Amino acid sequence: MRKLVLLFMAFATISIVNAQVKTPAPSPSATLKQTVGLTDITIAYSRPGVKGRKIFGGLEPWGTVWRTGANKNTTITFSDDIMFDGQEVKAGTYAIYTRLNSAEAWDVMLYADSDNWGTPQDWDDSKVVATSKVKVYEVPFNVETLAIDINQIKNSSAVLEIIWEKSYAAVPFTVPTDAKVSKSIKSVMNGPSPQDYFNSAVYYYEEGKDISEAVKWIDKAVEMTSKKPRFWFIHQQALIHAKAGNKKAAIEAAKTSLELAKKRNYQPFIDKNEKVLKEWGAM
Repeated sequence: MRKLVLLFMAFATISIVNAQVKTPAPSPSATLKQTVGLTDITIAYSRPGVKGRKIFGGLEPWGTVWRTGANKNTTITFSDDIMFDGQEVKAGTYAIYTRLNSAEAWDVMLYADSDNWGTPQDWDDSKVVATSKVKVYEVPFNVETLAIDINQIKNSSAVLEIIWEKSYAAVPFTVPTDAKVSKSIKSVMNGPSPQDYFNSAVYYYEEGKDISEAVKWIDKAVEMTSKKPRFWFIHQQALIHAKAGNKKAAIEAAKTSLELAKKRNYQPFIDKNEKVLKEWGAM
């Protein structure tokens, strides 16, 4: 009986230790995902509340750098290079910090080190990749919970907005939509690239599909790169012609690939070409 009591107490103790009371986070986390044009943007931040406090010029004093949120620093990720208020910013993830100059003017900064809890212990100006000096507007109502959003979205531009308490600030930025669309249009209008033909031919060859189509595509790929011949293209041409039953063309292609591979001193393709030439009785 005593052993049963002790066993029950042990399980009870384990249950108490493992039990955790879950309560709402004081500053709940949020993730905003927005596509502007063809560029994906993700903002991750924690959203503190006013809770009856004076925020700007109080909890967050003038002249200090604010993490633009709570808890871990707020981050923004761009899938492409962008222009942040006229300043070039490479694709990647950055922390957003805000220097609270006054009730009317802030500096919104993108900081290269995005893995801090709050503001960096040792601030490094060299890590500030872009700074936007923004005018701050007073809103006629109280915004209880910090909100960071992307609005005024157009094909190539949008605005990063920060609004909390009675303050609103916005940073304009542009994305390379026109360049990406123009490149895509040019690529499509020019037709398949040599690599497209090569990839298609290899797929048909390896999957046992229509070998005559594979021959057309690999010949086209080799023809399009004739000014700067690629020995790996021509080696694949040899294999495809051999599979199609054109041994003469296969041997000719393998010899050409072998010569080019030797000029580049690229042993793997020297070996591959010599191997098939021996198999086909050409060496």
